[in-house]
Amino acid sequence: MKSVLLAAGRGRRLGDLTNNRPKCMVELSAKPLIHWQISALSAAGIEDIAVVRGYLGESIDAPKATFIENKDWQTTNMVTSLYKARHWIGDQPVVVSYTDIVYGPDPVRRLMSAYNDIAITYDTDWLDLWSKRFADPLSDAETFCLGSNNTISGIGQKPSNLGQIEGQYMGLLHFSKVGWHECLKYLDSLTELDRKAMDMTSMLRELISDGQKIHGVPVHGNWAEIDSESDLILCNSMLKSGKLQLIV
Repeated sequence: MKSVLLAAGRGRRLGDLTNNRPKCMVELSAKPLIHWQISALSAAGIEDIAVVRGYLGESIDAPKATFIENKDWQTTNMVTSLYKARHWIGDQPVVVSYTDIVYGPDPVRRLMSAYNDIAITYDTDWLDLWSKRFADPLSDAETFCLGSNNTISGIGQKPSNLGQIEGQYMGLLHFSKVGWHECLKYLDSLTELDRKAMDMTSMLRELISDGQKIHGVPVHGNWAEIDSESDLILCNSMLKSGKLQLIV
């Protein structure tokens, strides 16, 4: 099993914290975010890791990882970073992770055992976390709807009410060999311009629209997204209080 960490972005909403380092190197409890992800992946049995880097990529500390460059990081989204890793992934199953999230090994293990060729984790307890992060949780949340057998029927659009949100996508995905082949076939079909403009949830929606079944793996809290300085303060507080337990 391989894993790709998408770490090309700067993270401007973290302000001065990313003036001299990429977002993934911002520290949570004296440990860079990317080290939390690598620890969780390693505890789940994944040691073959690649990091797609861009902004100040040479400062990323991941000694055992393979580095892949996204020189277009300023004008592209995570889909382009994932596409840059296609040759390294090859014909192997892969776990893909954003690098502004922290989690333990359990979500990774559950993803790896999912029966669909493409699977993503989602948080059923999202509203509790989003209510701590935002005065209005709907201001940042995205639609997330489930069909039969926990397959995703809708994702990544602006919700008008809480009823359109059965969970929140975390930024953690798994592709089997077949699933990765189907994803790559779709990405190869796009023009370079369209591929560069596409974000991850838009790609997932298009795959669903094309008939691909994407399995939702429920996670009940115990993870966090760090997108701002207030998120970092909240996450540190949750760790200290024991509300967030990332021991691996």
